[in-house]
Amino acid sequence: MTTEATALQLGLTAEEYQKIIELMGRVPNFTELSAFSVMWSEHCCYKNSIRWLKTLPKSSPKMLAEAGEENAGLVDIGGGLACAFKIESHNHPSAIEPYQGAATGVGGINRDIFTMGARPIAQMNTLRFGDIALPRNQHLIKGVVKGIGDYGNAFGVPTVGGEVFFDPCYNTNPLVNAFSAGIVATDKIASAIAYGEGNPVFIVGSATGKDGIHGAAFASKDISEDSIKDLPAVQVGDPFQEKLLLEATLEVIATGHIVGMQDMGAAGIICSTSEMSAKGQHGMDIDLDKVPLRQAQMQPFEILLSESQERMLVVVKKGFEAEVIRIYDKWDLHCVQIGEVKTHTHVRFFKAGELVADIPAQALVLGGDAPIYDRPYTEPPYFQQAQQFDIQQVKEPTQLADLQAIAKYLLAHPNIASKKWVYEQYDSMVGTANGSTNAPADAAVVLVKGSLFGKSNLTKSLVMSVDCNGRYVHANPEVGAMIAVCESARNVVCAGGEPVAITNNLNFGNPLNTEVYWQFVGTINGITQACIQLGTPVTGGNVSFYNQSASVGKAGGDVNNAVFPTPTIGMLGLMDDLTHQTTLDFKQSGDWVYLIGQSHNDIGCSEYVYSYCQVKLSPAPHFDLETEFQLQQIVKTLIRKGVLASAHDVSDGGLLVALAESMMPRGLGVDLQISLPQGVRADAFWFGESQSRVVVSVSPQQQAAFEAALQQAAFPFQRLGRVAGSAFQVNGETWFDCAEALTWYEQTLPSFLSA
Repeated sequence: MTTEATALQLGLTAEEYQKIIELMGRVPNFTELSAFSVMWSEHCCYKNSIRWLKTLPKSSPKMLAEAGEENAGLVDIGGGLACAFKIESHNHPSAIEPYQGAATGVGGINRDIFTMGARPIAQMNTLRFGDIALPRNQHLIKGVVKGIGDYGNAFGVPTVGGEVFFDPCYNTNPLVNAFSAGIVATDKIASAIAYGEGNPVFIVGSATGKDGIHGAAFASKDISEDSIKDLPAVQVGDPFQEKLLLEATLEVIATGHIVGMQDMGAAGIICSTSEMSAKGQHGMDIDLDKVPLRQAQMQPFEILLSESQERMLVVVKKGFEAEVIRIYDKWDLHCVQIGEVKTHTHVRFFKAGELVADIPAQALVLGGDAPIYDRPYTEPPYFQQAQQFDIQQVKEPTQLADLQAIAKYLLAHPNIASKKWVYEQYDSMVGTANGSTNAPADAAVVLVKGSLFGKSNLTKSLVMSVDCNGRYVHANPEVGAMIAVCESARNVVCAGGEPVAITNNLNFGNPLNTEVYWQFVGTINGITQACIQLGTPVTGGNVSFYNQSASVGKAGGDVNNAVFPTPTIGMLGLMDDLTHQTTLDFKQSGDWVYLIGQSHNDIGCSEYVYSYCQVKLSPAPHFDLETEFQLQQIVKTLIRKGVLASAHDVSDGGLLVALAESMMPRGLGVDLQISLPQGVRADAFWFGESQSRVVVSVSPQQQAAFEAALQQAAFPFQRLGRVAGSAFQVNGETWFDCAEALTWYEQTLPSFLSA
């Protein structure tokens, strides 16, 4: 039998151990307590976050499954098709073993999609690393990027977008967030549920080994110098096996013989059996001797907790076992019946004929008896310090040479410069029947051909973006989170899409630190406000706490040892007509260039003030939610009327970077005639990152219609100049030419990547 000391060693608290005894009606044995330790980890039951996650908006007419109901969010895209999409983290494994940590993150998120019956058609990722000059971070970057590329390329799903960001706050904890989207016919959707007395339970896919044991618990504690000892908690992936599993699974679902299925991700067999049973209000009897193993003499708790990859649990309608086995056998995959669904509501596990664990399914799961905590939170001192920033603390650059130097610095900065050295390692065109595009745009556009899913008359596109500036969220969690949602939506709009719904990956430090938790609460409030305003409900996602160095002193450690709060937003949009697709590049000389939106005398949290001026605390950029909503409606209308030749949102690096990025694809320069708006400094105008602004180009034939539309909407805009030549010219002075900008922006491959 176990003791309180055993529970503490497994990461449970003394109070949780007593609650387990009450739920069980007895003292749990070691296998049972191990099951609770992973299922009651933050990674599985969201015990420190669910109180606030429940406040997020989750409903809309297009939602087919609300957050938490299935393995991924599910949105109706019309014509009898739905899109399943989700983003999840693999931060801790990637910090210890970057290649497998990132690769298995890609594998896991794709399994979440195809266990719902959806064929993955697009992947994205969002990566955060520490100082790019440090050898450890270079090792992590190389491993993570190669892991994503090797797995995704071999699995055969295009990587169509993403982001990479560097800051010393991520030195200990890199963030590796993986996004996947897939398409399913609405009459072929599979659910993660178990019911029906006597229905057989199968484990399919790879054999079970000792990799990944206690991986969920490992992801629910701080990184320390001893974390390398948790290396067995990092899973090992096989993309070729997963490709077989994908094809076999979709074929099996199409037979109609499946009751339910679930990916074996975090917490492995114990998670899949308990969650499917709890959802169906049934139980399961499982014979662990029948589980295919890679290693001999595995203990019951090891079999239950293993997170070996490329495995799924499938409940089959009784009488159809032979057909299901035949399909998996055709794809050369394990398909072994390991148990049955029962009318009792426990998950019971047997080994060598003995009952080794007997647990009420509801006791283990989120939404059941898993603990829920309402953590206290306090405002950190740095927040008020940031509000004290005065722009006058920074000397205004007024000379051309100073402005040129800043422009060069920003265009070459790792957070702004081209990430070609990353994305060229990813295959963006594999599976081109799905029509993914590589046009330079603010969001990825992926064509959905209905004929691939039995809907021959449907042709539409998914428009997707992943975004978050953790620096903004750190400065002001509520405002920064609103900006993250709105920037992701703005990118979708600028590419020609209509924002529909989001998935989010909430990356924070230790929730026991009241200042970290203050960041979390503010972030949830910000996401809620933005999603309500934009009409983009939250379909689900992932919470990743404990992204900080090991706690020292007070509970939860120091907020300054945590990563910037980084609530990554994955925005899904739809485009019904591909003629609406809009790219960011200037198209032809003579077109007019405009700024839609108002410039403010604001350099808060910009890359300019943070990196170039080395001011580390300043307020989040100027932002107004209602103004942002109006901007997006205007840009959508202009695109649908065919008025815009290009559209590109103003974000990192400010107006200067947005203009340069629109110039470089075709080598077209600009001749700008600029009068600074009253009260706006030169650095704020060119390099400030105040929100709700979009750079557009308009043909001379559409100029009158463009200006009339903005005037009618009473929305601010400024004519900047025209597309002309091959240089960036302002009031007759040349700042740089396109070739120069491209040299700075697309620097040679970082030397450490070829080492």
